[in-house]
Amino acid sequence: MFLPRSLHDCARLSCRTFASSVRTPMKVVPVPVRQDNYAYLLVDEGTNKAAAVDPFDVAKVASAAEGLGVSIVAAITTHHHPDHSGGNGDFARKYPNAPIYGGSDKVESVSKIIKDKDEFRIGDNIHVRCLATPCHTQDSICYYVTDPTDASHPGGVFTGDTLFVGGCGRFFEGTGDEMNRALKYLGTLPDKTIVYNGHEYTASNLAFGKFVEPNSPGIARLSEIVKNNDVTTGKTTIAEEKEWNVFIRLDAPAIRQVGLSFLFSPY
Repeated sequence: MFLPRSLHDCARLSCRTFASSVRTPMKVVPVPVRQDNYAYLLVDEGTNKAAAVDPFDVAKVASAAEGLGVSIVAAITTHHHPDHSGGNGDFARKYPNAPIYGGSDKVESVSKIIKDKDEFRIGDNIHVRCLATPCHTQDSICYYVTDPTDASHPGGVFTGDTLFVGGCGRFFEGTGDEMNRALKYLGTLPDKTIVYNGHEYTASNLAFGKFVEPNSPGIARLSEIVKNNDVTTGKTTIAEEKEWNVFIRLDAPAIRQVGLSFLFSPY
């Protein structure tokens, strides 16, 4: 999928900083890599420590961290596919003391294998909870991040290639039933949770959504987001995905009429 050259230039404008009256304890900075992938910096501003999420291009991620004045202390990997874990070897060489989290030993250079409901911290304030979402790969892990010291911020979830804005990942190692369960699992997160996905696929997902639900108010709102933003990650919530993501809305009349639900049948 080709993206405008402006994507990399405008990514810095897409940084979603969580609300605070004085100093924001947590922020997420997208770092576009490859053609349409996103790496991220998850920053605890209280300690100026950060985790790199899917740091495919370590040099670019390190440069972004330097620009922010933060130290990278960990890598977080959503699944083993090389466009997500392929930079882990370079990461391990550059940051030999930093743990590399991942869902299986298929993840390149993984040093801490995590499972569903495992928890860890970045810096002093950022709490990370692991959500196993097998389907795209069997080791797919989404990471729900919050700051327990500040109830005002919405929290975020790094969804890799499981949940996209307006779409979901391919069933490379799983079934439609597994993806349906994974999306429902993500749907149990607080509605205000910000979605940080693995690729900029929103325009093509929107086109499919328009085909399935052409009269949906949610699709109309997503269309405005795509129209006004080259970088759409970090601009939507779990609640909004429930309004416009056809793969989450399988029981909606228009989607049932199209027959999309057969893709998610366990039989």
